[in-house]
Amino acid sequence: MKKLYIIILKVFLIIVFTNLKANSVEKIKIGLIVPLTGEYSYIGKSIIKSTRMALNKINDSRITIIPKDTRANPIDTLRVSKELYSDGIKIVIGPVFSESNKYLDELNEITFLSFTNKIRNNPKNVISSGVNAISQINTIKKYLSENNLKNTIFLIPETEYKREIEDAITKSNLVLKDKFIYSKDPTLLTKQIEDLTRYQQRKQNLESEIKRIENSNTFNKKKKIDELKKKDTLGFINFDSVIIADFSESLKSVATSLLYTDVSSERIKYITLNQWFDESLLKETSLHPIYFPSINKDNFEIFQKEYIQNFKNTPNQISFLSYDLIGLVYYLLINNDFKINENLFIERNKFKGKIGIFEINEKTITHQLNFYEIQDKSFKEIF
Repeated sequence: MKKLYIIILKVFLIIVFTNLKANSVEKIKIGLIVPLTGEYSYIGKSIIKSTRMALNKINDSRITIIPKDTRANPIDTLRVSKELYSDGIKIVIGPVFSESNKYLDELNEITFLSFTNKIRNNPKNVISSGVNAISQINTIKKYLSENNLKNTIFLIPETEYKREIEDAITKSNLVLKDKFIYSKDPTLLTKQIEDLTRYQQRKQNLESEIKRIENSNTFNKKKKIDELKKKDTLGFINFDSVIIADFSESLKSVATSLLYTDVSSERIKYITLNQWFDESLLKETSLHPIYFPSINKDNFEIFQKEYIQNFKNTPNQISFLSYDLIGLVYYLLINNDFKINENLFIERNKFKGKIGIFEINEKTITHQLNFYEIQDKSFKEIF
C-alpha cells in the first residue's frame, strides 16, 4: 500500500511538473497595426483575416496577435504602437503605408515589419517587408544575364518612387546602356520616347532610302520600294531590352509609345516590375511578350482560393504578405528559442514563404522572386 502511494505521488508530481513547465513558456504577443476604419479599412480587414488563416496553419497557442487601428495616419500609428509597447510587445507587423512610419523611431525598442516596399528613409527600427525594388531588379538582372542581354535601358517615371528605383539600381550593381526619366504627362511622353528611340531620324532614313532607290537604276526597283513602304522606320535600335518601372495604364502608355516609334516587343524585350498578375495586361496582345518579376503565382492562387472559401470575398494583395509575415516571425522565434532579442532580425537567415524566399540580414528583408512572361493571353513562368 505504501509503495502504491509512493507511485501515485510520483505520477502526480510528474504531471504537475510537466504542466508547470508547459505553462512556464511565456506566450509571445505580436502587435498588428493596420487601418481598420476609414478609407483603407478594407485592406486592414483583409489582413486580419489572412493573419487568422496563418495562425490556424501554425496552430501554436504560444503566439497571440494583438491588432490595433492606425486609421492610416502616422499620429494614430504612433499612439496605438505606444499602447502595444505598454503591453510589453516588442514585435509589430505593420503599418501598411510608408507615411505611417514617420514617428516610429520614438519607439526604438520595438521592431516594426512594415508592409511597404519602400526602403529609403525608414526609421532604423522599421524593416520594409514588401517586395522592394532591389528584389525585383535582382531578379531582372538574372534574366538579362541568362539571355545575354547587354544593352538595356531603364525607363523611370518622374515620381516620388524615382529615387527608390535609382538606389536599387546602384545597390544591385545593374549595368545599363542608359537610364531615362520620363514624364507622367501623356502629352509629353510620346515626344520623349521619340527622342529616346531616335524615331524621327529613323523615319527620315526610310524616306531618304525610298527616294534614293526611286532615283537609281537599281534592279527590281519597284519591289524594293514596295518593301520599304511597308516599314515605319529604317535604322538600328541601339538597345536590346527596356525595363519600364511603371504599372497599370501608365505602363501601357509607355509600351504603346514604344510600339508607335517602331520599337516593338518583337524587336526588343519589354520588361517591367512586379505587376501582381494584372489580368488587363493579357488583353494588350500588341505589346506581347512582356516580362516581369513577381511572387509565386501558384501559391498566390492557392491562397486566394483558401481565403475565398473561408471568408466568401477576395483578399487584398497585401494580405498575402501578412500571411507570410506571421510565418516568418514564428520561424525566427523558433530558431531563437522563442526569445525576442536584437539577434532576431540581424543574423543572416532564410525563410521559404508563399511569396517566395525571404532573406533576412542586418534588419533588411529581400525576396527571391519568380520571373514571368505574358504571351498568348496567359502568364508563363520562366523561372
